[in-house]
Amino acid sequence: MSTYLAKNAWLKYDKKTLSAVMDFAEEYRKFISENKTERECADTILKKAKALGFKNLADVKKAKPGDKLYASLMGKIVALFTVGSEPLENGMKILGAHIDSPRLDLKQVPVYEDDYTEIALLDTHYYGGIKKYQWVTIPLAMHGVICRKDGTTVKVNIGEEPGDPVFGVSDLLIHLGADQLQKKGANVVEGEDLNVTFATIPLKGEKEYAVRANVWKLLSKKYGVEEDDFLSAEIEIVPAGEARNMGIDSSLLMGYGHDDRCCAYPSAEAMFRLVSEKNAAVPDRTLVCLLVDKEEIGSVGATGMHSKFFENAVAELLDRMGDYSELKLRRAMQNSVMLSSDVSAAYDPNYAGVFERKNAAYFGCGLVFNKYTGSRGKSGSNDANPEYFAKIRKAFDDANVSFQTAELGKVDQGGGGTIAYIMGNYGMNVIDCGVAVQNMHAPWEVISKADLYEALQGYLAFYRAL
Repeated sequence: MSTYLAKNAWLKYDKKTLSAVMDFAEEYRKFISENKTERECADTILKKAKALGFKNLADVKKAKPGDKLYASLMGKIVALFTVGSEPLENGMKILGAHIDSPRLDLKQVPVYEDDYTEIALLDTHYYGGIKKYQWVTIPLAMHGVICRKDGTTVKVNIGEEPGDPVFGVSDLLIHLGADQLQKKGANVVEGEDLNVTFATIPLKGEKEYAVRANVWKLLSKKYGVEEDDFLSAEIEIVPAGEARNMGIDSSLLMGYGHDDRCCAYPSAEAMFRLVSEKNAAVPDRTLVCLLVDKEEIGSVGATGMHSKFFENAVAELLDRMGDYSELKLRRAMQNSVMLSSDVSAAYDPNYAGVFERKNAAYFGCGLVFNKYTGSRGKSGSNDANPEYFAKIRKAFDDANVSFQTAELGKVDQGGGGTIAYIMGNYGMNVIDCGVAVQNMHAPWEVISKADLYEALQGYLAFYRAL
């Protein structure tokens, strides 16, 4: 159904289904509360995959239909495979989503001390598209890793446990904010002003930078690291605290990182649920769940979708099946079908002017399809084939999955992109679909639990029917 004919999914749920909706939402709420970086997401998903019998593709000498395999790189990009009965060159069924989210990253030399105030601060560089003013005066946590020269890695997580300290970026008090309030929104808070308050107690006996000295003493005691170790650290500053149920009816979820973990989590769960079914059948075509990094900064780098990671993994799988050739690799990619699972903008009545209501996504109306994304004249868009979308519509209707279609706001208001066009470069059929989100790229985003559940059901239907 198109958006203006779409029905609220909540109305179709019986008591049993409603319980399933809420249970799945609670599973996901815990997931995003505990996994706020791409490393944490990848690690948690790989742990579950291994528990379900998935084996490392790199360790397997031969692969056959029914095998459950995974590939990973640098702890930040994951591909899960359930090998099908058909030759791989016939193509795969791919669910692809990203697991990175907008945040503040620490610079390589992050800790400094203000000479006048004796406050130690953390210097940050924001990651992804953010409204910088949204990141001030909220509790923040530190997540990441510190890598020592001896090859050992220390995991850092401060600000999530009860009793943990949190951190924050200060803002100018309203009494002195007259000039600040005259600035445009993009400049109310400058990027170089997103400095995180870190400590204020000086170390006794130190004549200069005593607060900073105390910081390193505390970090050395807690993690066994030295100041120079931060040269090889990857520390992310993210909103502190758990995702929360929202609304008097608890129909919504407010949390950090819905973009794009509300698509990544049901994508992985669709794979896990299929392989966990009693007497699970071998699929016809190979099923893939692809979770990537760096989408928020253009899908670049070794762990982004522009890298050769996935293509290399498919080549390795062909090799393990005794069927590798460059031609068969190219056929496998072109003959595949994919849902590029990324979020869309949920209609917001507070800002109705930027939406075209007939072509907007609405809370509770199910998974959102964007035939094209991009901006203005469809710049950067994949623009899916209608023949392909017709097959998906049938699969979803047959499985009673609620879905809607949308564009990302009015034509000239802006726009956005996903990884769809990158996979489209292989000639495969790809369409964007995902969960509708309010407050996208803000520290706290909002989704509907019904849409999350319909995403899971839609991804299952895609795997089963396409």
